[in-house]
Amino acid sequence: MEFIARNAFMLRDKDNRKGSGGPVMNLAQGSITKEYVIKGINTDDKEIKDFLFTLGCYEGETVTVISKLADNYVITVKDARYSIDKELAEAIII
Repeated sequence: MEFIARNAFMLRDKDNRKGSGGPVMNLAQGSITKEYVIKGINTDDKEIKDFLFTLGCYEGETVTVISKLADNYVITVKDARYSIDKELAEAIII
């Protein structure tokens, strides 16, 4: 009986790991002072993608939210601080 229960748990756990490998979260949902790795930029607007790229926000780079005030986010990327709005923060997938 224990063997069956353990295998059922392992199968269920394996099914939960399929797909993206975890919940998809954007930077606007992130915690303050926690370092995140950027998994992608989720927008169809080329200007937003290009702007974030010039800041250093691209896949594999680390980003930290320093503060949130209303819809403004102060972030650090590559030892530089930037202020971005909520639309940009929501486009950064962590």
